[in-house]
Amino acid sequence: MSGMAQGAATPQARRIGKQSMLAYGFGAVAYGVKDAGFQTFLLLFYNQVIGLPAVQVGAAIMAALILDAMIDPAIGAASDRTRSRWGRRHPWMYGSAIPIAVGWLLLWNPPELPNAAMLGWVFATAVIVRTAVSAYEVPSVALTPELTADYDERTRIMAYRYLFGWAGGLAMLVAAYTLFLVPGEGQPNGLLNREGYGLFAAVGAAAMAGAILISALGTHHEINRLPRPEIERTTLGQVFRELIETVRNRAFALLMLAGLCAYSAQGISFALSNYNYTFVWLFPLSAFMWLGGVLFVGVLGAFFLAPRVAARWGKRKAAAVFMSLAPVLLGLPYWLRLAGLFPPPGDPAMLPALFGIFIVNTVCTVSAFMLGASMMADVVEQSEAQTGRRSEGVFFAGSFFVQKCTSGIGIGLAGLILWVAGFPDGAKPGQVPEATVDRLTIAFTLCYLALGWGAAWFYAHFPFGKAEHDARIAAGAGAAEPAAG
Repeated sequence: MSGMAQGAATPQARRIGKQSMLAYGFGAVAYGVKDAGFQTFLLLFYNQVIGLPAVQVGAAIMAALILDAMIDPAIGAASDRTRSRWGRRHPWMYGSAIPIAVGWLLLWNPPELPNAAMLGWVFATAVIVRTAVSAYEVPSVALTPELTADYDERTRIMAYRYLFGWAGGLAMLVAAYTLFLVPGEGQPNGLLNREGYGLFAAVGAAAMAGAILISALGTHHEINRLPRPEIERTTLGQVFRELIETVRNRAFALLMLAGLCAYSAQGISFALSNYNYTFVWLFPLSAFMWLGGVLFVGVLGAFFLAPRVAARWGKRKAAAVFMSLAPVLLGLPYWLRLAGLFPPPGDPAMLPALFGIFIVNTVCTVSAFMLGASMMADVVEQSEAQTGRRSEGVFFAGSFFVQKCTSGIGIGLAGLILWVAGFPDGAKPGQVPEATVDRLTIAFTLCYLALGWGAAWFYAHFPFGKAEHDARIAAGAGAAEPAAG
């Protein structure tokens, strides 16, 4: 059998120790910091600070996805086939820390270049950052199905990863709003303060490299407990044929499509968040200071709620329900504003009402993402039963590529929405025409609603649940006993 020996071990269905769980989850801080920059500030930085047209910045970042489409599966397949005394995943985790930090510094510190060359800089540095992040995140998240085969424990693992990932991203967000991107001499709008982005980049680079190394070191003792399937030496052609056979899995395809919709919707929301906060809701500085804490309350809610709802309803139904509610909640304050029923900017009731809706929306959105990732871990054994290979790296490479569409397709669509709305470059809060703000609101909420409900539909059609997964694990354990004997 190509790719894996017949008697390859299936991981135990066990509960993960606290040290390993915390260290493993902490590594997601790196991805959270990257997302805080890519999704929230990158379009704004190159559009409003550097001065490039928004649609061109979005197009440059989307173009980088073409390379990602080839790089991520290659990293996943290479990780699955890595042989070392540190296992299949940890060499990649250790080796990615420095490249991520270097790429991050280059992205936020562009030299003075003409517009065409600056677009090339955006494209090149985006590729460097995302490739380096893939070299860590794909092997790291592929550890989830290797650490345990337990159906519900995998949801708990993903809950920790998302908790730390969001905590890192929101902490960076709050630091950006309160420490780095603050008003300076001659620049009353801190978000347009170019000097602040240099410090933002330096702190982010250190945080990402540190989180990666702490996670790799903190899970190093698990290496001897991870499955070590035999890997036959094959030709490059055989590797690609196995890769194609693996990704034709129907359950994997449905999760890819659900993730493509869900993460692209989130990408649009994040890329336009500063535009909405600054030009639609006219946030004062104090609101930005509270924002990170408000969103983290929602993440904590998802951390506690998602595993419990999934245990009662099953991952498939729970993910579909959460994802159906998320776009309705996100669009609610914008629709009420258009109808004249939401408190206007400056009204004391506006921020409490808006933040309350943000919390519930975040609970639903993050819960759906947690459960989608947990379902992806379960696809590993289904594919193994069909192909005889454990392909954790390949599956999570696909999942991770979809997540990066958040900063690719999401930013690209955000740039198009700004273009459709006729949003001006160098805009001043309170001075954008009301009709322009309305067009931005309508285009944003309709696009998010369509993508969110598309994701819910794909989640609802995932083909198996706990009973089928447990039966596969039991059959695999039964087959392994005679082989071991």
